[in-house]
Amino acid sequence: MSFNPPVFEDVEAAGARLENVAVRTPLLHSDALDAAVGARVFVKPECLQIAGSFKIRGAYNRIVQLTKAERRAGVVAFSSGNHAQGVADAANRVGVSAAIVMPSNAPAVKVRGVQARGAEIVFYDRDTESREEIAQYLATSRGAVLVPSYD
Repeated sequence: MSFNPPVFEDVEAAGARLENVAVRTPLLHSDALDAAVGARVFVKPECLQIAGSFKIRGAYNRIVQLTKAERRAGVVAFSSGNHAQGVADAANRVGVSAAIVMPSNAPAVKVRGVQARGAEIVFYDRDTESREEIAQYLATSRGAVLVPSYD
């Protein structure tokens, strides 16, 4: 698999796809934080984003670009929380089925968030199983697209 780093036009296109989906989160500033670190610091509160994190941005951007055939097959992801909810939300918005591989001890609030967004959860034991292998197996056996959190 070759990696092609994004160019400015790719970033603009992603922004356009997310225009009516992602929340435009503000930049916040704190004089106390500036004083504590000795520099001017801005904080972007992505906790205000859909599903509580920035992960919706990458998940939606990937899922909305699926071909018709890929949409019929659905997506698979692995995550214990934020990416899981982002993929589940994005898939739900686009009308695509999603299977999320989550550890059996994932935080209950994250599990409920994924379930509320309509995704299937496949639990695994993080001490004895590989989430990457399980997700790859599911994607291959279903013909689904794997949506990793880091790509």
